Amino acid sequence: MVLMVSGRTDIVAFYTEWFMNRYKEGYVDVRNPFNPKLVSRINFSNVDLIMFCTKNPYPILKYLKEITIPILFHVTLTPYKKDIEPNVIDKSKIIEGIKGLSKIVGIDNLYIRYDPIFISPKYNLDYHKRAFSKMCSLLDGYVKHIIVSFLDDYKNVRKNKNILNYQELSESDYKEIGVSFSKIARDHGMTIQTCFEDNNLAQYGFIKGECLSKELAYKLTGKVFKKWKARNCGCVEMVDIGVYNSCNHLCKYCYANYDEAKVKNNILNHDPNSSLLVGKLENDDIIKERV
Repeated sequence: MVLMVSGRTDIVAFYTEWFMNRYKEGYVDVRNPFNPKLVSRINFSNVDLIMFCTKNPYPILKYLKEITIPILFHVTLTPYKKDIEPNVIDKSKIIEGIKGLSKIVGIDNLYIRYDPIFISPKYNLDYHKRAFSKMCSLLDGYVKHIIVSFLDDYKNVRKNKNILNYQELSESDYKEIGVSFSKIARDHGMTIQTCFEDNNLAQYGFIKGECLSKELAYKLTGKVFKKWKARNCGCVEMVDIGVYNSCNHLCKYCYANYDEAKVKNNILNHDPNSSLLVGKLENDDIIKERV
C-alpha cells in the first residue's frame, strides 16, 4: 500500500504531531468522505511507501529518521504572494527547508511541484519565468525533479475568480512556458514534467512521466502496484489519509479547501491524540481494516 500524506490537506505543515502519534501507535483511521460513518483502519505494517505532499517540510524534518518505511516527498513551491496564499510561510524559508530535506531523504526522493501555474496581470509570463529561474538556481544541487501543472476549474477557483484574476492560457503561452521552463531546468541539471495535463508540453522539452510511476514505486519498494483507476492519471494507486477542508494555508486555488467556515471548524475539532485527523471515533462508526 502507498500512503498519501496528503492531497486533501497539508498534514506535514499543520498536523505532524498527529501523524507521528499515529505512526508510533501503528495505525491510522480515515473517514470515507462520501460515507462518513465508514472508517478505514490502516495499519502501518501494511504500508510499503509514504508519499508526503506539503508546502512546508519543516515540522517533520526532525522526525524523518524515526520512519523506517520508504519515503517520497513532493514539496509545492509557487511564486504567489499573500493575496493568493494567505498562510504559506516565507518562500525563502521553504527553500531552506527543501535543502535540509534533500540532505535527509536524498535528491532522488524529492520532487518540487511548481503547481498550479496561472497567469494574470500581476503574475504574468515574465514573472513566472523569473520566479522559476530563481527557484531552480537556489535549488541547484538539491533537487533533480520538477513537476508543473496548470490551474483547474475547481469550485474554489470559481469562487475566488476576482482574487485570482486569471486569464485563459493560449497555445503560445503554453509554448513559452514549455520552451523557457525546460531550458531553465536543463541548465540546472533538473528534469521537468507535467502532472495529469492534456497538454504535457513534451513537444517543448518536458519529459513524459507520472507523479508516482509504477517504475519509481518498484524502485522504492521492490513491489508492483496497480495504476490508480479512480484518477486515471498514470500514477500507482494511493490511499489518502487527509480530510477535505482542513488546511490552514487557505490558498485561493485549492481544490481540497472550498469552505473556510468548515476549515476553521475542522481545525478546532482536531485532537493530536485521536486516531482520526478530525474528530474522534463514534459508537456507530463502522471500522474496516484496509489492506
